[in-house]
Amino acid sequence: MRTLRIPGLALRVHVRACVVIGCLLAASAALALVALSTGSALSTGDALRTLFGYGDAATELVVYTLRAPRVLLALLVGAALGAGGAVVQSLSRNPLGSPDIIGVNAGAAAGAVLMILVLGSETGQGVSLGALACGLAAGLLVYALSFRRGVKGTRLVLVGVGVTAMLHSLIAYLLTRADLYESQGAKVWLIGSLAGANWDRVWPVALAVAAGLPVALGLSRSAALMEMGDAAAGALGLRVERLRLVLLLVAVGLSGVAVSSAGPVGFVALAAPQLARRVTRAPGPGIGSSAAMGALLLAAADLVAQRLPTPGQLPVGVLTGGLGGLYLAWLLYREWRR
Repeated sequence: MRTLRIPGLALRVHVRACVVIGCLLAASAALALVALSTGSALSTGDALRTLFGYGDAATELVVYTLRAPRVLLALLVGAALGAGGAVVQSLSRNPLGSPDIIGVNAGAAAGAVLMILVLGSETGQGVSLGALACGLAAGLLVYALSFRRGVKGTRLVLVGVGVTAMLHSLIAYLLTRADLYESQGAKVWLIGSLAGANWDRVWPVALAVAAGLPVALGLSRSAALMEMGDAAAGALGLRVERLRLVLLLVAVGLSGVAVSSAGPVGFVALAAPQLARRVTRAPGPGIGSSAAMGALLLAAADLVAQRLPTPGQLPVGVLTGGLGGLYLAWLLYREWRR
């Protein structure tokens, strides 16, 4: 740790974490450039010239209309999921705590399925609003059911697992009652995909990250103190339950907006904070490094999914789900050995 002194302000900075975040952001930028210039007769130099305003009409169409929305959506959704996962894992003091586990993603998925199959919504905005509203409602429901003289991390995870199971049962029931065409459309959304991304899907996630990430970063020091336990945090002057509720709302908001824009992309929120913490070796929730790691993971997974030799383009949720399942199995084995 180093102390950065600015006139009137002194900041404690973890040097290794800052270096890791810089490397992750540089790798994400390089990966984004590769994604913009891969797949057709468009070189990296053409993509760079277009980004700096020197491209022709054809390259501007490819870069700004076809590819840039998908690349930015991958980076923003990954950052939102990574930051949300870091907050939930810090609050629950459990490496298995993430929006995937505590019902936020399942609530957003149930909301989208309700909009598609019950209300007959055919617009992306309607489906996204339904997913966001139900994701927020699921997160608040888990918090309310977990509250008993405070919220314990283990209780939060267990209640979240139960709510997730019930929501998955509701989704399965709705799919079995729908006709074939509508159920196929809902199943495609439930996989999690960035295909067909446009600027209308990018802006909500960008606004959520711009609003929620600074709040989470500003409260990260308090979240680190809460990891010592409610009694110790309260003795240090923190209003534990109020702070926990604010942090949970930020995490649920980030994850809900991300899922409403890209579908329930699995395991990014679970794996990104763990990988970031192992690389930085820094104490505390590591919200900034988790966001950078999540952005890099999802952008890399989407690029690989586009280039795999499959009959059709593989949705990114299939790839992250497969890799995340292996990571979850390893994490459970590691916890069992402990």
